[in-house]
Amino acid sequence: MISQTQSKANDQLSILIVEDEISFVDALAVGLKREGFKVYVAKDGQQALANFDAVNPDAILLDVMLPKINGIDVCKTIRLKSQVPIIMVSAKSSEMDTVVGLEVGADDYVAKPYRMYELIARIRAVMRRKSESGVGSKKQKPVIIGNIVLDPEIHTIKIDNRDVFFTVKEFDLMETLMSSAGKVVLRDQLIDKVWGPNFYGSSKTLDVHIRGIRKKLQENGSTEDRISTVRGLGYRFEADEKA
Repeated sequence: MISQTQSKANDQLSILIVEDEISFVDALAVGLKREGFKVYVAKDGQQALANFDAVNPDAILLDVMLPKINGIDVCKTIRLKSQVPIIMVSAKSSEMDTVVGLEVGADDYVAKPYRMYELIARIRAVMRRKSESGVGSKKQKPVIIGNIVLDPEIHTIKIDNRDVFFTVKEFDLMETLMSSAGKVVLRDQLIDKVWGPNFYGSSKTLDVHIRGIRKKLQENGSTEDRISTVRGLGYRFEADEKA
């Protein structure tokens, strides 16, 4: 059953909170309501998937440890059909937990306990990036390098003419790096471009996403390491000599 804490105009931004700890739910609902969001609540993974289909939220706060279906599997399932911003929330804060959350398609990762103002800033940042990525009337041409074709208009990447799934952040990183192929893109530039200038997270987030991209490239027909690490500076997408 959907729990809705606020009912306003249809254009009000909505958030689905997926959390089984009542104390966290109550605090989140109050804080987000004060910020003007419409809030929906699911208390287990199964309910989360049902509520997602029912309300089509603008963003999701997804706890990792959930009854019935865990947060990682919920994220995987949602990513098969939607690029809605997802922020993973967990009492664990180890790098491995962060890596797993991001590699299954989460846009950000927050460890409990967190500051409400920081959480809201992250929510607004991921929602703003989603909105900005869909704005603009000028048609963008595909970026083609070797056997890789990135089409920003329809948000797809093909390798050897086969569609390969990339998360929103992976796609944005690929677009940024491929558009500057052969040149070094500084770490700070990548973070500002993909996560925004107000990003609060660890810079390791960038490295996690780059590892995920490299793995997908190598698994799908890119036999060489297309993305080079330029120590102390950033990353470079290696241009194909024939491109």
